[in-house]
Amino acid sequence: MAYARSTVATRNFIAEIPARTRPGFFRWLATAMMESRRRQAEREIARYLGNGKFTDETEREIERRFLLNPSRF
Repeated sequence: MAYARSTVATRNFIAEIPARTRPGFFRWLATAMMESRRRQAEREIARYLGNGKFTDETEREIERRFLLNPSRF
């Protein structure tokens, strides 16, 4: 019986792709746009809740304005 390796050695072949240290331009732009829209929605909700009362009707109105109408943004 011969004692030979049954697998092929990799011979120091490593296919590692270096990780990017920062996001690309388009990812940065998309992230900035999403954050801007989120802050705008939060400002409008805060303005809508200026009276301090958070009732069921208020919650339904917020959902109607911001969650059910994606074309708004």
